[in-house]
Amino acid sequence: MDFDNNYYKMVLDTLYDGIYFLDQDKKIVYWNEGAERYTGYKHSEVLGRHCWDNILMHTNSQGVKLCNGSCPISQAIADSRRREVEVYFHHKEGHRVPISMRVAPILGSNNQVIVAVEIFNENSPKFALHQKIEELQSLALLDSLVEIGNRRYIEINLKGRLEELKRYGWQFGILFIDIDHFKNTNDLYGHDTGDKVLKMVGKTILNSIRPFDVLGRWGGEEFIVILVNINQDNLYSVANRFRLLVEQSNISHGTETICATVSIGATLARRDDTIKTLIKRADKLMYQSKGGGRNCVTMNRDMQL
Repeated sequence: MDFDNNYYKMVLDTLYDGIYFLDQDKKIVYWNEGAERYTGYKHSEVLGRHCWDNILMHTNSQGVKLCNGSCPISQAIADSRRREVEVYFHHKEGHRVPISMRVAPILGSNNQVIVAVEIFNENSPKFALHQKIEELQSLALLDSLVEIGNRRYIEINLKGRLEELKRYGWQFGILFIDIDHFKNTNDLYGHDTGDKVLKMVGKTILNSIRPFDVLGRWGGEEFIVILVNINQDNLYSVANRFRLLVEQSNISHGTETICATVSIGATLARRDDTIKTLIKRADKLMYQSKGGGRNCVTMNRDMQL
């Protein structure tokens, strides 16, 4: 049986994975329907463009850009070896998405790389997140804009965690996260664009937390993350990772690119804490980050638990 190019395209488009081909200059020459579903970009928007050209802009888990020096695609083209890495890409809606990425160089008759194939699939617990959204919606605990837990949801979880800390000594920490200069964004671009920035930040953090941690919108441009089974060093490391990933996220507004940064207050809970004292301490630390120049993490490392 003879197969033409349309047949192979149909096969690739039916696969669940995102697949795209790049030539030696890392120009995108093929983009399947799976790549469209994962990234939000249609093939007509990316064909003929380079992957770093304000499209995927891969970063590692620390938010470090991979296009300048550590690009697994460039490495695969250079040494003709396959690569498999865990990275984050930029979704068309602005937020960061964790993926498992495999890169395979395709050699021509002269053993030179003629094209690189990238195959990727999402690395976040998408089905579990969908179930969680439906559950929160039914219990009126969902923030409908960002599609994460609302303030009441955070309060319920904090109450339970504080009881566990007092009874069993199960440690947890919280992050109080505030988007920097958010009022300016609303004033300059309008509330619709401000809502997109809120979603971008919320989804970037949601895609980066562990399944058993909790994220909610506290109000306005404020978010709270509850991190269980964590120590001071890990608390700072996780908070800084969130900060870096948000810093590398952006949305398009006409010909402009709108970025966001966050200021974070991080603290471990104490046995004598109430919800009010814990939130107040984290909020105060967040404002220290604001005073320290924004786009940073502040935590009280010398506290007695």
